[in-house]
Amino acid sequence: MKKIIFPLLAVAFILSSCAAARQARANKDTNQFRYEIECAGNAIQGTYLVKVWTYSRSAGIAENQCRKNAVHGVIFKGYGGGQGCVSQRPMAAQPGIENQYKDYFDSFFADGGEFQKYASIMSGTTETVRVGNEYKVGVVVSVRKDDLRKALEAAGILKKLNSGF
Repeated sequence: MKKIIFPLLAVAFILSSCAAARQARANKDTNQFRYEIECAGNAIQGTYLVKVWTYSRSAGIAENQCRKNAVHGVIFKGYGGGQGCVSQRPMAAQPGIENQYKDYFDSFFADGGEFQKYASIMSGTTETVRVGNEYKVGVVVSVRKDDLRKALEAAGILKKLNSGF
């Protein structure tokens, strides 16, 4: 019995360690926020519809990171217009705001973090392209910008739109 249980436990431990290592690598890639963001069309009021291209060594992990990158892009990058879209400025256009509130954003963008409330992947929109030794994964994401802005205002990171200058 011991000859069967011990090897099974060892295999289970090794597999979970490998999965954790892949996720840690993906988090490292995401913490560098290597992605591209573009308009994916017009969305319902209060949301942005964006296509996010995320780079990672694992195609499956990159798809999961696209939601995080979409929210990050809406907050800090904005995106250009074209193809019937209007360009959007970043919500947090002040230089250095990401570093100023680093603790908040580390928690916000952590695995299982609050960012998940504001982004939904549109099913059937995933594109995967092999680029050298990594993947470029594109996914269309709906970002609830109004709710995201309210959360950042409540946290004191963004000024309310009606607060004046």
